[in-house]
Amino acid sequence: MPTSDLNSQTLVEHKTLIDILLASNLITKEQYDEIKVKSASQNVSHETVIKNLNLVSEQKLAEVKAKIIGVPFISLESTSFAPQALSLIPRVVAERFSLIPFMYDEKTKTLTIAMSEPSDLEALQFVAQKTGLAIKSYAASKEDVTKFIQGQYREEIVGEVGKALKETEALNKTRTIDSKEIKDIIKEAPIANIVSTILEYAVSSRASDVHIEPQEDRVRVRFRIDGILYDRLSLPKNVQEGVISRIKILSEMKIDEHRIPQDGRFNFKVEKQEVDLRISVLLTTHGEKVVMRLLRKSGGVPSLDELGLTGSSLRNLETAILRPHGIIIACGPTGSGKTTTLYSLLARLNTTRVNIISLEDPVEYEIPGVNQVAINPGVGLTFATGLRAFLRQDPNIILVGEIRDKETTDLALQAALTGHLVFSTLHTSNASSALPRLLDLDAENFLLASTVNAILGQRITRKICKNCIDGQAPLPQIAEEMKKVLGPLFPKELEEVKFYKGKGCDKCALSGYLGRIGIFETLPVTQKISNLILQNVDSGTIEKEAILEGMITMKQDGYLKVLKGITTVEEVLRVAQE
Repeated sequence: MPTSDLNSQTLVEHKTLIDILLASNLITKEQYDEIKVKSASQNVSHETVIKNLNLVSEQKLAEVKAKIIGVPFISLESTSFAPQALSLIPRVVAERFSLIPFMYDEKTKTLTIAMSEPSDLEALQFVAQKTGLAIKSYAASKEDVTKFIQGQYREEIVGEVGKALKETEALNKTRTIDSKEIKDIIKEAPIANIVSTILEYAVSSRASDVHIEPQEDRVRVRFRIDGILYDRLSLPKNVQEGVISRIKILSEMKIDEHRIPQDGRFNFKVEKQEVDLRISVLLTTHGEKVVMRLLRKSGGVPSLDELGLTGSSLRNLETAILRPHGIIIACGPTGSGKTTTLYSLLARLNTTRVNIISLEDPVEYEIPGVNQVAINPGVGLTFATGLRAFLRQDPNIILVGEIRDKETTDLALQAALTGHLVFSTLHTSNASSALPRLLDLDAENFLLASTVNAILGQRITRKICKNCIDGQAPLPQIAEEMKKVLGPLFPKELEEVKFYKGKGCDKCALSGYLGRIGIFETLPVTQKISNLILQNVDSGTIEKEAILEGMITMKQDGYLKVLKGITTVEEVLRVAQE
């Protein structure tokens, strides 16, 4: 179905719900006629028929209705909630009127709420009388409002941070924080509690990163969970300096330096979990933005099976690492899990009989028995200089964090030629693109043909939460597209195509996803592939030959995992769509 376009011109020309849906290409002319017939014959509203037939998502339906009555629409998925706002309306009231507060403006005494029925004047009147505030309302889908009432009113982070904020109100009403006071401010319990609560909740939520982002009128806090950024908190502007300075002190940064970017680190312990935090501070228009990367010290390195490597991808990779020399390259964008995959390979090969050395930027996880070195360009320790030094350390296996330049490329190839097994990463979109990329770095094609054992392309998708998994028949066009992509790989024994999705529960924080798994393609450099490299052919030709020889592409691997109920079609298309 074509992409919808809900613009003001549409609304001038079309007044009713189904007219707008038709004009916006959200329903077809046949569906339009069907709705009118069933509405008249069953004596029910057009909206009821649409919902019964499941023609339009509840989110999109709410968006159209909002435009009809002239109320702005908001998607709560991308909204951060202010603890002060949530504290002003009890949960019982929120559930009764199907609304949720998400922002409070202290200056104008305005409370902003999202409602599934924004035309409900009784609800608006009740909330205004109860709070004594001006009310600004947005429209949202009923599904969203219900989901976030359940989530936000239960989240410990909101309650704990809300308590700390109440303590700061008296501190900040009568004074403005300046550089002379900042050292005293960051020692105050409320500020320390806010930072501590954010970190505790980040660890318990399995977040990999925390973003603290100053905006014009507030400070947004976002967590990256399973690769996706979620709004988790909205802090008032008056605690911005205190919170950021507190983090700077913990990271041993200069609190009076605001002009240049700063980096730091510190350890944080929650119950039995110890987390290493890498901190980056960067000046933006509205103040300093902080990004905290959380690296858990416990948990160990996952196995290749746990990563999601199966079938021919796993067999080809295992064959490649058993060769005593050569290069194995992991490819993909930033955050696609390349380093973790290489760690798993090292863990598989790690015995007392081999000397393994790694050069990383930075060392993310410690592997017992592996000699790990972090690069330090400030003292001249780069990937190239480190690799040159490694060759004098009698290594059997070398991990080079990333091939970035000609010098590192040449040294890696020479190391592979002289009897070493080399692992590294490269930023390319897929496995076949790695070879032309190495040629761009002035690698000789005859060296590539003789040294590269295999190239691994990968992405990370979110896994369906097993606690709330639910199956359903897919749309016919999607099922056909999947059969076309998979070809002979499509399971013949499968009588009915069934897709799975998480409905959302307490364990997955109502997202429907819990954990992550990789989708992979392993390109082994066979004799035919070697000949193509010597001919300087393009990546498309190399990929076609690899597929003829049995390579499963990332998209195919993703679709196979969809059929097994591991992930969703949406996730595969999000990360692996060409």
